[in-house]
Amino acid sequence: MKKNHLDDACTTILVGKNASLDGSTMIARNDDTFFAVAPHSFVLNPAVNGKKGRKVKSWLNGFESEVPENGYKWPAVPNVDYKKFGYYDESGINGKNVAMSATESTYGNERALAFDPLVKDGMDEDVIVRMVLPYVDSAKGAVQRTGELIKKFGSPAGNSVLFSDKDDVWYMEIVTGHHWVAQRIPDDSYAVCANRVSIQQVDFNNSDEFMWSEGIQEFVEKNHLNTDKTGWNFRHIFGTDNLKDRHYNTPRVWFGQKYFNPEIQQDPEDGELPFIMKTDHKISVDDIEYVLGSHYNETPFDPFSPYASEDDKHRYRPIGLNRTQNSHVLQIRNDVPEEYAAIMWLCIGYPTFTPYIPFYTNMNETDPSYNDASLEFNFKDAYWMYKALSVLVESNYTEFIQDDIDYLTEIRQELREAVAETDKLAANYSGDELVEFLTDRNQKVVKQMQEKTHKFFGELYTKGINLSKLTFNMDANL
Repeated sequence: MKKNHLDDACTTILVGKNASLDGSTMIARNDDTFFAVAPHSFVLNPAVNGKKGRKVKSWLNGFESEVPENGYKWPAVPNVDYKKFGYYDESGINGKNVAMSATESTYGNERALAFDPLVKDGMDEDVIVRMVLPYVDSAKGAVQRTGELIKKFGSPAGNSVLFSDKDDVWYMEIVTGHHWVAQRIPDDSYAVCANRVSIQQVDFNNSDEFMWSEGIQEFVEKNHLNTDKTGWNFRHIFGTDNLKDRHYNTPRVWFGQKYFNPEIQQDPEDGELPFIMKTDHKISVDDIEYVLGSHYNETPFDPFSPYASEDDKHRYRPIGLNRTQNSHVLQIRNDVPEEYAAIMWLCIGYPTFTPYIPFYTNMNETDPSYNDASLEFNFKDAYWMYKALSVLVESNYTEFIQDDIDYLTEIRQELREAVAETDKLAANYSGDELVEFLTDRNQKVVKQMQEKTHKFFGELYTKGINLSKLTFNMDANL
């Protein structure tokens, strides 16, 4: 486990454009931390031009580096108390419609780390997004820049990073101080990853589908790290396969693949679950939201199951957690103009109980209820409002869960209608007027969801009054 790091165990989903329902690329992840309470904001970083000498500093390990003088605008979901816990910007889509999500903690094995240890003062995960995302024009270019930075500064932690643009989806695994491999997700495929090395066979003759750190083949050969008689399996060479993987990590991949491919029978503790998967089912944003909020639903391992044994209910770590500070789906669409093709679906409560709100990233600001979150409970903040709703639903799970499902179902319909209407109206705008229009539409959706959620609170509180144990049946005449 990484010392002094806030990012804990995250779950990742990546979807190629021909595997999605509408031809969009999608990368998605739960940002899970060590602490259940860690307030996050949703902010927009403006574009910069000609600003020389700017530096990025890590509040975790003192890393500091100058960054390019020009950069695109980009939204982020950082810690509110960043000076104590680091930025951890987590996710965003820049002004060139390049998406990045970072990081999913990934653990290299001791054999490899013995020969290339982690670099204590290297480029830490709390600054990796702001070191890369504002300065890249494509997903592949983002992998390349990240790799160059790792070569220059080293990495103090094992991390996996997600990148996408309208055509490509890339998954990069940084496993030692300087070595990494990235694989492009085929257009007709998807992948689910969960805190252990995922990439399997690497084809060094195919630079269109794979990228890797300089000298990695020689490094593996020199230090006798390839445990297989044939092939070059990145997971086997650099990854782990231990008790924690079998109970904390691998079962989450199993459940995601079980959802997308219910016809396949697999073992939730199988360390050889495939990385790249295909399915006849076209994957939607709704599908990804369901998996990211899941808790082994309708299996013996569901902690909410009234039928499962206590051992089974606590056997595996669920995907959606109370420690999920934000969950996001970064969608780059191919059926609308690029000026409004990028949508960031953001859930800032428990993804199990609260909605994913769509934000067009070609905006000039975020709503104050998102960008000015308080360190202490404040119902005006989206973070605290949706966290409070999650606690309320879970506290009376049996009585409230169907109400919550109905609330989320109704919201999904309303949000899809809002996106369709925005797309239609956006065709009448361009340039700065379009940015203003999309910003205004984002704010209206935030207000609409706030009003709907407040009303839902009232319904649950009213229902809860009748659930009190402080009651006694009396004669109606008394």
